[in-house]
Amino acid sequence: MLNNPVSSQVPSVPERIHCVFCVFTLFSASVPQFCNSPTMIVMVGLPARGKTYISKKLTRYLNWIGVPTKSQFDLSSFSHDTHQSFIFLQFLSLCIYECHFSPRACAAAALKDVALYFTKELGQVAVFDATNTTRERRAIIVSFAMEMGYKVFFVESICDDPEIIAENIRQVKFGSPDYADRDIDEAMEDFTQRIDCYRASYMPIDDEKDRKLSYIKIFDVGSRYLVNRVQDHIQSRIVYYLMNIHVTPRSIYLSRHGESELNLLGRIGGDTGLSPRGKKYASALATFIKGQKIIDLKVWTSHMKRTVQTAEALGVQYEQWKALNEIDAGVCEELTYEEIQENFPEEFALRDQDKYRYRYPKGESYEDLVHRLEPVIMELERQENVLVICHQAVMRCLLAYFLDKPADELPYLRCPLHTVLKLTPIAYGCKVESFFLNIEAVNTHRERPLNVNITRNPEEALQTVPDHI
Repeated sequence: MLNNPVSSQVPSVPERIHCVFCVFTLFSASVPQFCNSPTMIVMVGLPARGKTYISKKLTRYLNWIGVPTKSQFDLSSFSHDTHQSFIFLQFLSLCIYECHFSPRACAAAALKDVALYFTKELGQVAVFDATNTTRERRAIIVSFAMEMGYKVFFVESICDDPEIIAENIRQVKFGSPDYADRDIDEAMEDFTQRIDCYRASYMPIDDEKDRKLSYIKIFDVGSRYLVNRVQDHIQSRIVYYLMNIHVTPRSIYLSRHGESELNLLGRIGGDTGLSPRGKKYASALATFIKGQKIIDLKVWTSHMKRTVQTAEALGVQYEQWKALNEIDAGVCEELTYEEIQENFPEEFALRDQDKYRYRYPKGESYEDLVHRLEPVIMELERQENVLVICHQAVMRCLLAYFLDKPADELPYLRCPLHTVLKLTPIAYGCKVESFFLNIEAVNTHRERPLNVNITRNPEEALQTVPDHI
């Protein structure tokens, strides 16, 4: 049956031409390309090649390191926004739909959103997550970028391994709203037909014809890479990140050290050993990890006594990372919140106003800590099963990366003592399991205060301070 329920809403040819014209004549001349010009990351490849997986991870990483990034400037998003009923159509209707919407018109709609993101939201990187399998489509994108003064970096995912492709379909597409409430066999057949449709017109990036383009080719989810014409620092970081990620099933365990002597006193920082309850937690953690039956587990700690003592109870080799040390509180090291308020009331208020960017005098900020932890994240992406025994601020930063939490939420993530978080990366995110090991500990979490004014009285400043001895 060839009646297309969305055909009545398809723009006429003049309308489609006008759509393209509006985008590409928005600026009459090319804009100069500066060192800090916005960057378009353009995904290329057939469906089920991990493009969305890559784009989401890359977006999460760039946002975490402080580069404002947004993805999903793709044809599927455009069609879902304008035609909600489309996702229930059969594959044949998809082909009819794409014939009506010329590649130029579809690209124009998405690229217009990219321009708005850069100009209105002041974004720095846009990830254009679509197949972009034809030279015509990629030429449109490059032409648009030149007109606007943007940089373009192509990421092509190439995979011919049938097992990897089938697993991608199972993990990604069956969790997609496109296939909600659809029979598994029917969905698999439908998506296989979609791949065949794109394959007929697929023109990979050519190493000779496209040698002036900036790109990375990823073969079989990371077995081999080909990089061409990296333009700047951002693109080099993108390449480095993409060459470290993998899709091997694994779990990452995050735990703070056992309760310390300074935790009992409500003092921040320092380098004391474990309290009696902290030592009990170390033993409980060893029992818990043994019960998980983890293959080839690696254990990482900071250089501080409380993490080392926690790890020693495991009875296995562990590796110490100075990068995992707790945030440096500078002049406030080993003080209680009450003492900070008494001695540095203005600093205390300034930190409450912007906890992520505030830097302790002669110390660090959470923003500094994120940059310090970037090598840890890179190595976590390279590894398989890892247990990281760390500190509250450090654990918040790591957790924010895996859970895609924004900077303003990061310093207030709950990371209680004597609790293990098991993180299992999945297709579009991360599954989190929390295990409290039944050893009581003090609460060290301070909620975001309501009054952050420098002129507030001490009672208001200390209202959210957790109880301690």
